[in-house]
Amino acid sequence: MEMLRFGSRGTLVEYLQLALVRAGYTLLTVDGIFGARTRDAVRDFQQKNGLSADGVVGRQTWGALMPYLKGYTTHIVRSGDTFFRLAQTYNTDMRRIMLANPTVDPQNLQIGTTLYIPFAFPLVPTTVAYSSLLNAWIVEGLTVRYPFVQSGSVGKSVMGKDLLYMRFGQGKKEVFYNAAHHANEWLTTPVLLQFAEEYAESYVTGGQIGGTLAAQLFRKYSLYLLPMVNPDGVDLVTGVLSSGGYYNRARQIANAYPQVPFPNGWKANIAGVDLNLQYPANWEEAKRIKFEQGFTSPAPRDFVGTAPLVAPESFAVYNFTRMHDFLLILSYHSQGEIIYWKYLDYEPDRSREIAEYFGEVSGYAVEETPYASGFAGYKDWFIETYNRPGYTIEVGIGQSPLPVSQFPKIYSDNLGILVGGMTQI
Repeated sequence: MEMLRFGSRGTLVEYLQLALVRAGYTLLTVDGIFGARTRDAVRDFQQKNGLSADGVVGRQTWGALMPYLKGYTTHIVRSGDTFFRLAQTYNTDMRRIMLANPTVDPQNLQIGTTLYIPFAFPLVPTTVAYSSLLNAWIVEGLTVRYPFVQSGSVGKSVMGKDLLYMRFGQGKKEVFYNAAHHANEWLTTPVLLQFAEEYAESYVTGGQIGGTLAAQLFRKYSLYLLPMVNPDGVDLVTGVLSSGGYYNRARQIANAYPQVPFPNGWKANIAGVDLNLQYPANWEEAKRIKFEQGFTSPAPRDFVGTAPLVAPESFAVYNFTRMHDFLLILSYHSQGEIIYWKYLDYEPDRSREIAEYFGEVSGYAVEETPYASGFAGYKDWFIETYNRPGYTIEVGIGQSPLPVSQFPKIYSDNLGILVGGMTQI
């Protein structure tokens, strides 16, 4: 983690401030600017945690703050500990502790046992920029808080980052949602993460999500979520990647396409390949179209690569899909408030009906993909290969990256789609 100090700015400062607010410094503003109030809060936090109170956030301070970003800490059982006392000590509740430690008997705590202690605050933040770091912290935190949630990696990015997925449910009907194929469309990532947290919490409390009992969904469906297909690109756009060899190479690529703003216009992976133009669904036609538009070499957007599936991220999603029996897929993008449901003349059974249902519950327009954008996408390949419903959901209005202030409306609009992706099959 980068060292931060007075005067620092950016996404990592937002994470610092988020952690401090969760640690009790509630008057702090999460604005990405390391000013005097942030410095004073850091110093106070350092002093209370036995660290050198210099106001500089280095490795040790980040380590002490990390539980507030992952949403849990650990505790080694000592004589006299009970779940009730631990809940009071850590300002949480017994239910959360019991849920996170399903193999531990609360009436017979063994000294020396390591317990997970989830905090009471919601884990998924909706007011900060996202990155591969935050995505990984949230996935880890969710699987600790809700041990019935399975997680893993479908593969690696160009820079070697894990492409993390989560699985919810035990049913035979498999569905798959992914987000952030495109780097500057990172606001789609918290859409899936927020849904994951609400679904899990509704399941353990016996509640509903989107008007449907979570337990019913859990019993009938196996839902796979891949919140960030393009972690390297997202890090570039949100400023977490701002130096080093990969950054310098991306800058060189961008210099060849001055019409695309850098880094905000970056959609590709870090090698300059557009991941949603990498799938074997008439890739040659996508190449012809994009080459005519001038994207003939690695670019911030719209370069199809030298062949289908040469980008490791796209290949990983392709391979993961082939390993499963998904009955429906959603691929989240931005922007336009549009649902694209068709590929060429393929019209899988009930695909139009489901698309119209999605339109009704979201208020989004239901449209066929424009010809110039209608090839080599993940949705296109899925429909062509499996003849099953596949959808590209374009969230929000404006220019990507969309402002995080749009998130509440985007999530509200899409909750019915996210639930309906299961209940409509």
